[in-house]
Amino acid sequence: MTGDVDRACDSQGNNVTGSTIVIGCGYLGMRVAAAWQTGGRRVHALTRGREGLFSKAGIVPILGDVTDPSSLTGLPSVETVIYAVGLDRSVGKPMRAVYIDGLANVLDSLPTPARFLHVSSSSVYGQSAGEWVTEESPTEPTEESGKVVLEAERLLTARMPTAVILRFAGIYGPGRLLREKAIRAGEPLVGDAEKWLNLIHVDDGVRAVLAAETRAVPGEIYNVADGEPVSRRDFYSELARVLSAPPARFEPGQNARGESHRRVSNGKARNRLGFALAYPNYQAGLAAC
Repeated sequence: MTGDVDRACDSQGNNVTGSTIVIGCGYLGMRVAAAWQTGGRRVHALTRGREGLFSKAGIVPILGDVTDPSSLTGLPSVETVIYAVGLDRSVGKPMRAVYIDGLANVLDSLPTPARFLHVSSSSVYGQSAGEWVTEESPTEPTEESGKVVLEAERLLTARMPTAVILRFAGIYGPGRLLREKAIRAGEPLVGDAEKWLNLIHVDDGVRAVLAAETRAVPGEIYNVADGEPVSRRDFYSELARVLSAPPARFEPGQNARGESHRRVSNGKARNRLGFALAYPNYQAGLAAC
């Protein structure tokens, strides 16, 4: 994945060599930072308290919290921003405060960059009949989390029309396997086993971010998924096999987090951003984990 950075160019064919900042330097963001570093980029990261970890990794730490405007006065002027803030439930702050108010706080404080990449979610789509969705599909989420994510997108578009929005499917990879603990314990999974899961391996997610930095049209939206939706039954059965765990079991009921049922197309991202997937389906991705 890192080779894409070494040859990175913007839409005008100019080399991309400026400094960057990762706001939300977690599972995905940390890997994007590493890829940028491999390409010789200077990388900053906003952190609430992991300065030592980032400094050791060669990343310039900036102490701050998106929910605290007074802590954001030191944000640097950079060429590219990736905003990948997720909800840390241990902090105890509501999703709206993090996703919407936090984003507004950053936009108030951040010097305008050449490129702003926003990691959003395919949860903004509310379709529930198993249909395919594209970036042109209606965004009418029924779950509160999807509504908050969509409101954040709209805030960003209004404040920074050139920002690129990346609607990620469920991210998985080493150290992050959906329902791994339950599968290992042989616990039944509550919900409809035939509903679709939409996924993207974290390494391919990084590839999508790098491609978006150099090739995305300002202001555009792209779905980031492997394009091979899988039923919950097939995914968790394969996960159990890979983990040498008991066969996956399912029981009827409503999952506490809700269950989407749609298939997310990645055609626009694949065709217009021009990046190749290393893990084009869940079998390849799980085998690599």
